[in-house]
Amino acid sequence: MGHSHSHSHGPSAADVAADGHRRIWPMALAVALIGGFFVVELVAGIAVNSLALIADAGHMLTDVVALVMGLVALLLARHGATTDVRSFGWHRAEVFTAVANALLLIGVAAFVLYEAVARLGTDPEVPGMTLIVVALIGLAINVIVMLLLRADSKASIAVRGAYLEVLADAVGSVGVLIAGVVALTTGWGYADVIVAVLIALWVVPRALRLATDALRILNQQAPAHVDVEALRAELADLDVVDDVHDLHVWSLTTGMDVATVHLGSGCPNAQVLAGAQQVLARHGLHHATIQVDPVGSQKRCRDELTW
Repeated sequence: MGHSHSHSHGPSAADVAADGHRRIWPMALAVALIGGFFVVELVAGIAVNSLALIADAGHMLTDVVALVMGLVALLLARHGATTDVRSFGWHRAEVFTAVANALLLIGVAAFVLYEAVARLGTDPEVPGMTLIVVALIGLAINVIVMLLLRADSKASIAVRGAYLEVLADAVGSVGVLIAGVVALTTGWGYADVIVAVLIALWVVPRALRLATDALRILNQQAPAHVDVEALRAELADLDVVDDVHDLHVWSLTTGMDVATVHLGSGCPNAQVLAGAQQVLARHGLHHATIQVDPVGSQKRCRDELTW
């Protein structure tokens, strides 16, 4: 029984390394900016007993952790050695980072909600001007960091996790600003608690979406943008293909989709591979392993497969 394997590649290793380098310096600068402001906001929140500031500082802390983990993931993906044991290198580090980021966000949101309930029945006194000044500074820093990360947020799930956290903080800063204006003009301290709760509730669904995307990759499900049924049909429609089986499509990490497939055919392998590669490329699958089984042998091949 004859077999033929074809690997169709997208970007080269040099291209991937260049992309990684381009993503690293914005992440490093973002860590410095967010980390510095986290200290300022936490100290201010504790000093004036503002739950909104403390909540926003908690999100800032998750930003710092997310950015550091994302930076480490990018460095591992770029410099981590590919060995016989780790044949894909460290690219999955980005996915684990995204899961950790989502759990951090959910944890902070739960803490804020708990604190908000604990403050019911009290009459919180919050200096509005302090909230306004800190919120304006935080909003400016968040916008800068978002601009730094936006371009790479679609290409890396680790960067996307950090970007979503910074986006949540930008919304949080707007909320703190509103709470400060209300407290300053009306003296109503509960605006601080309400804003903290709204920040927490706004963050949770986004954290769950990030976790879902990461777990989809870890579970080796087909990428959402790849219609596997249509892919199988297009491969089967090729004149040189008699049978399509054992088709698997999954993602190693964001932007790195992989496929394997067995094709039964009585035609020359070169023709089968050329046609299959074109179909796979139309679905964004540039890294694929194709095995061609001679006609008459593919059924026996299928029967021998156990999963």
